[in-house]
Amino acid sequence: MSEFTRVDDVTPFADLTPERVLDAVEAVGQRADGRLLALNSFENRVYQVGLEDGACVAKFYRPHRWSDAQIAEEHAFTAELAEAEVPVVPPQRIADATLHHAEGYRFALFPRRGGRAPELDAPGVRRQLGRFIGRIHAHGARAAYVHRPALDLDTFGHQPRRFLLDGGFIPDDLRAAWSAVSEQALASAARAYQRAGDVALLRLHGDCHGGNVMWTDAGAHFVDFDDSRTGPAIQDLWMLLPSGTDDPRPALAEVLAGYRDFADFDVRELHLIEALRTLRLIHHSAWLAQRWDDPAFPAAFPWFGTSRYWEERILELREQVAAADEPVDWRL
Repeated sequence: MSEFTRVDDVTPFADLTPERVLDAVEAVGQRADGRLLALNSFENRVYQVGLEDGACVAKFYRPHRWSDAQIAEEHAFTAELAEAEVPVVPPQRIADATLHHAEGYRFALFPRRGGRAPELDAPGVRRQLGRFIGRIHAHGARAAYVHRPALDLDTFGHQPRRFLLDGGFIPDDLRAAWSAVSEQALASAARAYQRAGDVALLRLHGDCHGGNVMWTDAGAHFVDFDDSRTGPAIQDLWMLLPSGTDDPRPALAEVLAGYRDFADFDVRELHLIEALRTLRLIHHSAWLAQRWDDPAFPAAFPWFGTSRYWEERILELREQVAAADEPVDWRL
């Protein structure tokens, strides 16, 4: 089934009141003290919950997105990483379970871990992050996901493109232009995949940008494996590179210097960087469209759906057509 299948429950968190959050936490044996702080999350609902002996983070999963089996795979992967002392934050196991149910909602509790976004341009930061990602991938390659989907041209490209075109989200006067350029961009991305060849696929973090890395004086830890999928290793590396006109080669060399301490890297995957950027752009638009009836989304993304928004996406994809077809000459 496509990730972009429409569901009837368009306001899935409407009944998730503070009282129900606290009741759910207490139902699994935690003693809440009434303190509740909503944390920044759109896909799910995440709260810091005060406990009599500290605090925890309660994550309530968006209904209909992942099955129980898919969530269990994510939890098992992070538990495996934590057991190997890789700095991740796995869910707490309570009564021999990490996924709990309460009044129609599914949730997990995590230990509270603070931190700040890493300063990627600070000396040694990218190298250290590369080392941690290399450790994640070394374990990610040891087994395969059975239930979680792959990140590929279909799931992140063709499926979301069809959803946007079939759903009437694009203004009529821009629909033909976006349809044409998105088709060209995916064809360009497909050529990049062909140049890369048959690269290895493994379990990934999946959304490894600076916001999902918490930096402390003692180092970093990785959070939010909600988008964990099967895919090429470069997916967890390219978002750590500078964007815009900055030369990405020094930053990539620094990331790989740490990464290669723990995992091999196939340089053919460099062909996929712009292809993966293209897929992320198309997928993000479809993600916003699919969630638009959730009241949190119009409040946070008021510009979505405007003519200006789609004009900018058309320009982005035109640039990606050329970028994904550029020959890779990154002498590392």
